[in-house]
Amino acid sequence: MEWRDSFLDLALIPLSLLLPMAYHAWLWREIRLRPLRTAAGINAATRRLWAIGMMKDNAKNAVTVVQSVRNVIMGSTLMATTAILFCTGIAAVLSSTYTVKKPLSDTVFGAHGEYMMALKYVALLLAFLFAFLCHTLAICFLNQASFLINTSSCLFPPADVADPEGGAGGGLPSACRDYVAEVLERGFTLNLIGNRLFYAGVPLLLWIFGPLLAFLSSMVMIPILYNLDIVDLKGHSGCVSAKSTETTTKGSECTHAV
Repeated sequence: MEWRDSFLDLALIPLSLLLPMAYHAWLWREIRLRPLRTAAGINAATRRLWAIGMMKDNAKNAVTVVQSVRNVIMGSTLMATTAILFCTGIAAVLSSTYTVKKPLSDTVFGAHGEYMMALKYVALLLAFLFAFLCHTLAICFLNQASFLINTSSCLFPPADVADPEGGAGGGLPSACRDYVAEVLERGFTLNLIGNRLFYAGVPLLLWIFGPLLAFLSSMVMIPILYNLDIVDLKGHSGCVSAKSTETTTKGSECTHAV
């Protein structure tokens, strides 16, 4: 009887986890090969240009940098606070003897024994813990990026260092600009990963009420994320050449995409 109760969990829950993982593996490949076809790739290129522009004339843009980064930090702080509140609530449920740990009724499909319910809550707890960790790391990197952008001209004075690429970064060496852009991108990447882990908590939360709801939520979430992640460039491949930021296909569309 226990095996028959666990059959749906053994069949649907691995699919509920593998489908989003396969989608994000495909998305990572698209970002690597065709970044201008994805929202993450376009946003990363835009943030790099923004950081270079802010460092070029930092005396006028220092307040803009602080305010812009602060808005992202506030969002990460809100998500981190929400995640840790969920973790606290789940830990309270696990340590209690309330009937909330038991299924609502026997009509719930799938296994709902004591060990299976504990597994469901622990999986949900781990998802929110990792989301909290990613958002807190994102806050650290974004704070560091704000300091680096506003102090880059002091660390590398334009009069002492010639810009080998024609002065696009305000006299800063390309290595400095790349490092600042990389720190900023790490913060936004961790923020994105934290959000996706937070979204992964939805199927795990619905798993409490049965594996069928968890599987259906994963199936619904994938097309929603696809519409958010993929940008329609109307025939443009989204590829970027290795030597420059120019794309390998139609130039007019590339300029519009960037």
